[in-house]
Amino acid sequence: MDILVVGNGGREHVLCWKLKQSKMVNKVFCAPGNAGIARDAECVDIGVDELEKLADFAIEHRIGLTVAGPEAPLCAGIVDVFEKRGLKIFGPDKTAAQLEGSKSFAKDFMQRHGIPTAKAATFDHADAAIAYIRQEFAAGGKGIVIKADGLAAGKGVLVAQDENAAAEFVKDCFGGRFGGAGAKVLIEECLVGEEASILALTDGKTIVPLASSQDHKRAFDGDTGPNTGGMGSYSPAPVVDDAVMAEVKTLILERFLQGIQDDKLNFRGIIFVGIMVTEKVPKVLEFNVRFGDPEVQSVLSRLDSDLADAMLKTVEGRLAEASLKWSSDPAVCVVMASGGYPEHYEKGHVISGLAAAESDGVKVFHAGTAFKDGAIVNAGGRVLGICARGENIKSAIERAYAAADKISWRGGFCRRDIGYRAIARLEKKNGG
Repeated sequence: MDILVVGNGGREHVLCWKLKQSKMVNKVFCAPGNAGIARDAECVDIGVDELEKLADFAIEHRIGLTVAGPEAPLCAGIVDVFEKRGLKIFGPDKTAAQLEGSKSFAKDFMQRHGIPTAKAATFDHADAAIAYIRQEFAAGGKGIVIKADGLAAGKGVLVAQDENAAAEFVKDCFGGRFGGAGAKVLIEECLVGEEASILALTDGKTIVPLASSQDHKRAFDGDTGPNTGGMGSYSPAPVVDDAVMAEVKTLILERFLQGIQDDKLNFRGIIFVGIMVTEKVPKVLEFNVRFGDPEVQSVLSRLDSDLADAMLKTVEGRLAEASLKWSSDPAVCVVMASGGYPEHYEKGHVISGLAAAESDGVKVFHAGTAFKDGAIVNAGGRVLGICARGENIKSAIERAYAAADKISWRGGFCRRDIGYRAIARLEKKNGG
């Protein structure tokens, strides 16, 4: 069968790369794609928001399966459009996609179905939100987390230990900093622990977790600087040991599955669960209704079975028949970004060293790249994801950075400490 992947980022590149490896797949198309995706799929000049055009293309080219990569088309209802026209598509419909598209919708879902999560309150006016912030800090709280309710590309979140900073962020939200996403805000207690990411396939009847991973959200080393869409990842995440994973399955994934059944949500795709591993139980920080980026790079780099087969069985309600096989080798993804990201950055600078970086079996996934006068240039904030496997986490980190050091463009940078928590846990375990 032929497959259509919708999107133009690093997530979509890894999906095209992995789906291309399937014996079931004849050809992979990607709309609109990017300069790197063009090596692994035929790029199609249709935007991710052109839902009817995408469906027309799928019908015209007899696409056997469409995979919607980013959250925007899912929240806009691409699944509804495709299913109405008899097309197979991987992902939740518009109603179910609110689990990512609306923080308040997701929080209500968690609370009703007994899924462990932080205490929270929702506000649609700045004055009431700021009054709540003052109240929480006066009560001696350890800090709060403020989230723009809608889609804000991973940037509409502030973890605040200072009530004045929290109040200013609320004003920014309601003042239009995040567009319509900030018309409502969710204010949560600040959970203490270590974060991890759990991806799971579900067809509404069965739920199957993928390998665990951990993201690095802050822009700079030592988890400093502003929040970003993600500066790197690794899989597996040592903090998610067998005991934690058992709790994730029973307290979160099984209750999530029961919840979408009870609420009659049409969900045949991937659920991304951001968790905080606390001293008591793992608690949900957020739901995403698509593969996480850059988590997917490290996770799917370890998948040794057929992704297309698992996705098709998910869409057809036969996930229980799928078999996932994982490499025991850890994988690490180092994100290279444009100078100034996540704030203002320049585009159009020629990227050098891409071929050399991949000479040792490392894979470079393209996120924000484009062609300009025959050369590949940076065209976004997060530009590349350099992904490597190794016999252990240290080896994977070393291989990823050795490849990253061969790549350069004006202003390009990366964090130099991806995987540091995994190294610390390994050293502690070994008595170092």
